[in-house]
Amino acid sequence: MLSQLRAERDQIDAAIMALETLARGGGKRRGRPPKWMSEANSEAAAPSEDGKRRPRKFSPEARRRMAEAQRRRWAAKNQAPAES
Repeated sequence: MLSQLRAERDQIDAAIMALETLARGGGKRRGRPPKWMSEANSEAAAPSEDGKRRPRKFSPEARRRMAEAQRRRWAAKNQAPAES
């Protein structure tokens, strides 16, 4: 029974060490994070209560300014090749 408790304690200690390493940001990983980690990070960007994301609502004035800015960007992009 003592050996089982010691083995369980060793497993718990290893789990604690792994969580502390993740909390400190150490142990840089490559690739996709585990599902449990991405779920924990996405809680701040969770959808509304009915499970659907709501689109952002812009005022007509803001939409007009965005459209005008995009037109200027496209005009500048389209003029650049013609000048060279």
